[in-house]
Amino acid sequence: MPKDEKSIARTQARAKRRAIPAAVRDNAGTKAVAHFLDAIPLTAASVISAFWPLGDEFDSRPLLYALADAGHQVALPVVVGARQPLCFRRWHLGDEMATSSFGVSEPLAGAEEARPNIVITPFLAYNGQGFRLGYGGGYYDRTLRDLRQSGAGVLAVGLGFAAQAMATLPHDSYDEPLDWLISEAGAQRFVHAPGLD
Repeated sequence: MPKDEKSIARTQARAKRRAIPAAVRDNAGTKAVAHFLDAIPLTAASVISAFWPLGDEFDSRPLLYALADAGHQVALPVVVGARQPLCFRRWHLGDEMATSSFGVSEPLAGAEEARPNIVITPFLAYNGQGFRLGYGGGYYDRTLRDLRQSGAGVLAVGLGFAAQAMATLPHDSYDEPLDWLISEAGAQRFVHAPGLD
């Protein structure tokens, strides 16, 4: 697939996300908490990786706080290098955070590493088949592929606004599909054809 197709889609998706009104953004993160907890199977052994929001991304902090308050093991992603899978480090309420070169808040280098079985991902857009459009670095796709190939039974959950849906979304064989989409409007499960995940 030509790279410019994804570049054009990213430009459109960024504009679409920026245009989401404050009335939708307000309490969206809190609404998503209930949808996540109702839909996603969690156990005492679950290790959940989420993300710290950047810019106009969906506010994932209410979900992070709810999971931590409930005693779940929570981790945040860390970029360790170009073309490498993400590393995940444990995060607890009140932890001091570092700011990455991308401007993302992440656990300090000394935080314990973790292997999540639920990975909550941000995105620019998603489609009805469960494919997400990321920022172009391929970090989540590379990471999900590694986790899935290891037989770890990872669940990929996109967290974002319902308005980020795009009917036509370019994707290729490198793109790893989501299992679930959680938004302020509800939860959507994706069932993939054999060979997709």
